Amino acid sequence: MNKVVFQFEGGGDVTIFAAPGENLLDLARKANVVIDAPCSGNGSCGKCRVQLMSGELKSKKTLHLDDNEFNEGWRLACGSAVVSDVKVLVPDIASAYKSRMKTADLSSPDEIKIFNELQDNLHSVGMHEGGQLKVFAVKMDMPTLEDTMPDNERFSRAVCEVTGASNVIVPFFVLKKLPDLLRDNDFALRCVGELYEGTIEILDLSSDTGTAPVCGLAIDIGTTTVSGVLVDLATGAILSKASAGNGQIRYGADVINRIVEQQKQGGVQKLQKAIIDETLLPLIDVLCKDAGVPKKRVFHMTVASNTTMNHLLLGVNADFLRTEPYVPAFFSMRPVLTRALGIELAPAAKLSVAPNIGSYVGGDITAGALASMIWNAQELSMLIDLGTNGEIVFGNTEFLMSCACSAGPAFEGGDISCGMRATTGAIEAVTIDQDTMEPAMSVIGHIRPVGLCGSGIIDMIAELFRTGIINGKGKFVREGKRVKHDEFGIGSYILAFPEESASGRQVAITEVDIDNFIRAKGAIFSAIMTLISSLGFTPDMLEHVAVAGGIGSGINIKNAIRIGMFPDLPVEKYSYIGNSSLAGAYAMLTSEDAATKLNEIARCMTYLELSTQPGYMDAFVAACFLPHTDAALFPS
Repeated sequence: MNKVVFQFEGGGDVTIFAAPGENLLDLARKANVVIDAPCSGNGSCGKCRVQLMSGELKSKKTLHLDDNEFNEGWRLACGSAVVSDVKVLVPDIASAYKSRMKTADLSSPDEIKIFNELQDNLHSVGMHEGGQLKVFAVKMDMPTLEDTMPDNERFSRAVCEVTGASNVIVPFFVLKKLPDLLRDNDFALRCVGELYEGTIEILDLSSDTGTAPVCGLAIDIGTTTVSGVLVDLATGAILSKASAGNGQIRYGADVINRIVEQQKQGGVQKLQKAIIDETLLPLIDVLCKDAGVPKKRVFHMTVASNTTMNHLLLGVNADFLRTEPYVPAFFSMRPVLTRALGIELAPAAKLSVAPNIGSYVGGDITAGALASMIWNAQELSMLIDLGTNGEIVFGNTEFLMSCACSAGPAFEGGDISCGMRATTGAIEAVTIDQDTMEPAMSVIGHIRPVGLCGSGIIDMIAELFRTGIINGKGKFVREGKRVKHDEFGIGSYILAFPEESASGRQVAITEVDIDNFIRAKGAIFSAIMTLISSLGFTPDMLEHVAVAGGIGSGINIKNAIRIGMFPDLPVEKYSYIGNSSLAGAYAMLTSEDAATKLNEIARCMTYLELSTQPGYMDAFVAACFLPHTDAALFPS
């Protein structure tokens, strides 16, 4: 056995023992050492860089590391096997996504304002607050020798009188404490119950003077990030909010890689543990601690996530989502007890999942469609949710259609040599001087740059195109100090030379990167066009486009249009609506009306599987140009 020490750049280390020849990335996963690997270890992304400090690794030579870097000990964890005792340095950027990723949560006044506006819009059309969870007090006559009715019957009758329910369910854990509570409180109790179709199930009993809040959790589980709020269900007030990176990221940036990982031995449990034990439980601890609320006072949890994330959360095999005919295990399901998933809240707390509508359009989009009010619009409208995946909803009060396209890795920095997630050191906005070709940039954390995140990549390519540095095919056609060509003739633009970057490595975008991104933006635009044209409409008929998701907050709409990612419409027709998935999950938690509407939207929405559309590939190929092969689509 060989001793492997993972030493963290920020301090601390983890030791694990390995058999000779064992893969270093697999070892890191076993040891819960966070190393970002968007490609899930197939060697294509080059993001799982570690530095060999001592010992020996059997490592493949790769184009992601030049000779100098290799000589300095840099290796890809996915392509390295342990052959001796080793110590490796895990750079800080490898795990930054876990806690420092910029997300579309409620951490800024602008995001909070947008969130509140979405809720106000729902209230304006009659989505009143108040869910199936009821808090009420009951007072009973004390038993006598003439009145020997059993405690559970006495209690049930009192509950029916107060709530109007025709049937009462008293679970065993409630029955056990009922006799003592009744007598300690003169037969007056405060109750929490869930009312459903005339039946109320008792979830908790306490003294009638109890003032502890009755709370719920609304959670948005994204492929990359997770955001949540703790809510007082009596008032709808948000008591605390938090976000984190999805612990499953180390098994791949996209859902396909995670489904593949799930099929390996122990994969179902491993993926479920990553989202529950490593992500949700710490997030819930933070939410409850910040609000000063015990977890046993949380009685309901709503989750909005894509179809794959729903399967992985519940420990359900997701393999059939990725193989034709792309059939999920479920679209909608009844709530499940949180404790059945290892989430210990109130004893009878339940988790409700926003319904899916297709293999790649899930509850995050139905929740987003609810919050966006697209279902209540008379004019033709569109919702574009840009995260790790791209999902689109098109319609109005009369119809709703949706589809999903695989474009996410590029927007999250995957498939881009200098790409990174939206963490400290990521360039999120860029402009280039027309004459000097010098860049001006905005960097998250206000430090020297490390790489480009999604919004920065959009700006970068738009600026290179605007200034004539690249042509419509993404090839470099101007020369200058920052434009270089390698020995193979592949051009690149250097945003930061080694001495200008935080990592000591140059930050540059290459023609290969640009080509990868053009395909990603082409997937978005061709999906939009296919969705619209399938019903005989044209883009100019759109009156409103709502952009949601983490990447959406930083997107320069003009630049997104300039490169042909969004339709060429007046900018005022676009609006950013924040984390619409979390807004929908909150509405589902706090309003029975909204929860009913959400299920109605899911039942009525038509899912378009792009892979079955005859014209989709032609539309995609046509969109793989800046801005498009059909210039008439982009007159401005």
